[in-house]
Parts: sequence; structure tokens; C-alpha cells
Amino acid sequence: MAQTLDERASKERPKVPGAMAIDMVDVNKWFGAFHVLKNITLQVARGERIVICGPSGSGKSTLIRCINSLEPHQSGRIVVDGHELTDDLRQIDKIRSEVGMVFQSFNLFPHLTVLDNLCLAPQWVRKLPRVQAEKVALEYLERVRIPEQAGKYPGQLSGGQQQRVAIARALCMNPKIMLFDEPTSALDPEMVKEVLDVMIELAEQGMTMICVTHEMGFAKAVADRVIFMDDGEIVEVAPPSEFFTAPTSPRTKEFLAQILAH
Repeated sequence: MAQTLDERASKERPKVPGAMAIDMVDVNKWFGAFHVLKNITLQVARGERIVICGPSGSGKSTLIRCINSLEPHQSGRIVVDGHELTDDLRQIDKIRSEVGMVFQSFNLFPHLTVLDNLCLAPQWVRKLPRVQAEKVALEYLERVRIPEQAGKYPGQLSGGQQQRVAIARALCMNPKIMLFDEPTSALDPEMVKEVLDVMIELAEQGMTMICVTHEMGFAKAVADRVIFMDDGEIVEVAPPSEFFTAPTSPRTKEFLAQILAH
């Protein structure tokens, strides 16, 4: 019988290894005159699951996009898997090859089949032979529970199926870290659960994960820590048991009151 999110949340989580997967120190980011990230300091251990929440425009998505240099930061220090993010394109490419990312929009190539979408990066970046790339792709399609869709095109799939393809595509690169930028926000409500279930399974298998989301049930179920951001700053960081029952910041309390009321 399938477990509910609350039942999963009640399970004891494995201890988090000590080594750092991500280390951000005094990170600042501007869009023109707009100061979008203000002195962000955050450490994420290997195997740790972080959920970031907050109002629109608070800097959540920009923060995780800075982790793989989709958005360059202007000051401060970001170290990912032991490599510091600089202007060195080779260093950026190395980090990106170890960090998977799933976006709000699925970003699949519409003219390629599901299988071809999954094989592209392993063949071009990892230099895997096509036969081996297909084997890896089919394993991950099985893992996200849509192996029968391998020969279809993205436009033939539901939104939930397309997002699961996007997750499988990221996993095909065997990343050490997975970033999710509001992966369910573009989905119809009935499709949200199927994507969250896949993400929960990844979390339970020890994947280092940072997820920007408003799905508070997911945060309770899988997060080691929940981060609340507002106006470009980290306002509160706490385990789910404390974050949802005893938040310390008035701004966090206001946000939770609004989002949990829906």
C-alpha cells in the first residue's frame, strides 16, 4: 500500500555524511540595479535534501541557477563538489556535468523522441557509445516508471510524463547533485503527485537535492532542512519539524499562514 507524504515524513531519515556538496559564502547577485541575492551563505552536505520556499521574486530560483552558473554571481564564493565556480569555462562545464537540473518548463527537444532526448548528453558529454547510452536511458525511464514512452515524441505525452522524462534525462548524466526549480508549478494538479513520487524516491535513495517548491507536503516528507527566502535573503533555516511548527521569523509565520491556508 502506498505511503502518504505524512507517513514518509515520520520515518527516521538517514544520517547525512559530513563532506560538503555545495558551499556558498557571502554570495551576491544583481540584475542591473536590482540586488537579487544578498550575502547568501549556505552549506549543503552530500546526501542532504534541501527545500527552498518563499514568495515570488525572493531569489529562490536565482540561487539555484547560480550553483551551476546558469546565472553568474558577482561577488562571494561558490564551491560545488570541491570545484570553485569562476569565469573558467572548463571549470563551469565540469561542474555542470556533475549537477543535474530540472526546470519548470520541461525543455525537451520536441523533434526528438524521448529516447533520443535522454541519449543526447551522455553521447556528447560523457562520450558514451549509442548502445550504452540507450541502455542507461531505458534504465532511467524504468526508474521514473514510463519505459513504454521511449519511442514517443514529447508532444505526445502529458505534462507529468514530460517532467518525468526531464528528470530521467538529468539522471542519465549520473549527477552527484540534483537541482529542481519549481518542477511541478507548470503541471495540472492531478499530475503533480506522479512527479513528486519520483522525486521522493530519489531523495530516499540518498541523492543530494535542492528543490525550490511550494509543495509543503513534499518538504515535510523529504527535506533535511527547509529554507525560507525573502527579498534576496535567507530568513530562516530549520528542519521540517521545527520549520512548520515553531518558525521564529514573523515573515516566515506570515508566509506559512498564507500558503498552508490553500
